[in-house]
Amino acid sequence: MDRREAIKKMGYAVFGLAAAWLGTDAFIRSRPIPARKEGRKFDDTDKKTDDMKVLLVNGSPNRNGCTYTALSEIAASLEADGVQADILWLGNKPIGGCVACGRCRELGKCVIDDIVNETLEKVGGYDGFVFGSPVHYAAASGFITPFLDRLFFAGSGRMQYKPGAAIVSCRRAGSTAALDQLNKYFTINNMPVVSSQYWNMVHGHTPDEVRQDLEGMQIMRTLGRNMAWLIGCIRSGPATPEAEPRQVTNFIR
Repeated sequence: MDRREAIKKMGYAVFGLAAAWLGTDAFIRSRPIPARKEGRKFDDTDKKTDDMKVLLVNGSPNRNGCTYTALSEIAASLEADGVQADILWLGNKPIGGCVACGRCRELGKCVIDDIVNETLEKVGGYDGFVFGSPVHYAAASGFITPFLDRLFFAGSGRMQYKPGAAIVSCRRAGSTAALDQLNKYFTINNMPVVSSQYWNMVHGHTPDEVRQDLEGMQIMRTLGRNMAWLIGCIRSGPATPEAEPRQVTNFIR
C-alpha cells in the first residue's frame, strides 16, 4: 500500500468515527450538497408579460357559471404572477365523441372538424393547461369528456411535459370521482400534474355560492400560483427527457 492510499484510508476511519459519535443524521448532513440551479423568480417586473401562457378550458354548458367562477380565480392568480391566462368555453352544443377511426395518426388532427381541431392548432403555444368541469353524476361533463378524448388522442404529443391541472365544481358530492377521471389524461401523457393545498374543487349551486366557498377559492388561487411556479421551473431547468420507443402490449401476449 503506498503512502497516499494509507492516508486516504486513515481519513475514512477518522470520518467514520466522527459520524458514529455525531449520529447518522449528522453524517448525512455533512455530505457536500450540490449547488442548485437558480430558478426564475416572479416579481413586479414580470407582471403582464406574454412570455408564458396557460389555457383554461371551461367544460360547463353554462358559460359564466360555477366552473367559470373557479377558473377565473385561477386565471387572476396566474396573471398576478405574470402568466397570460386564456379561458376557452366549449359551448353548449353537442361535441361528438371519438369514433376510433385512427385517421388522426395520418392527419395530425381529428376527422371531426370542430372545436377540438381549433384547439389543437393552438395548444403548441401554451405552457400549461387547466381543464374545468361541473360534476354530472359523479363524473366530468358530457362536453369536456369527448373533447378531451379526441384532443389527447389526436394531439397528445403537443402537450407532453407541459403541466396540467383539473378542477371540478359541484353542489355537494361526486367531486373526487370526477377529478380522478380528469387527472388520468395527464398521467397517461407525461404531463406533470399541478396540485394545490387540497383537492382542486369548489362547492356551490350558483357562482355567488362558489365565491362564498372561501377554502375552495383559496385552493384555486394556490393552484394558479403553483402552476406559474412550475412553468417557471421548467423554463429555467434542463431540456425535457428523451422518451424511449413506446412499448404497447396486450394482456394475452
